[in-house]
Amino acid sequence: MQELYKEIHTYLNMDEEIPFDQFDDFYKRVIDNFNANADKFDEEDVWRGLFISENIMSNADGRAKEEKGTRTKKYKKMAQRLKLWAQNFAGRLRQMGYSDEQMNERFENMFDEEV
Repeated sequence: MQELYKEIHTYLNMDEEIPFDQFDDFYKRVIDNFNANADKFDEEDVWRGLFISENIMSNADGRAKEEKGTRTKKYKKMAQRLKLWAQNFAGRLRQMGYSDEQMNERFENMFDEEV
């Protein structure tokens, strides 16, 4: 999970968008990791999962609006799938006792973390 977290930070700090194939590969690796391991995530990995899923979802939404053709559909599907994961992780954090305000504050601070 830490490697995916480092990778999303790298992408977020780039000046240019990564190409579709690289974006799609990262998305697939993230989904595979979530499907295989999310039920075993500790608290820190739930935070990382939320951060990763929210950022890919947001990026896929933005790309879907800019693209035309078959890629638009693919980006929309990515965003929908990651929205479900983001809701899952946020729900788990609420069960751990975090308020929405606390989650928003921590989430914003994650952008500035050294990884």
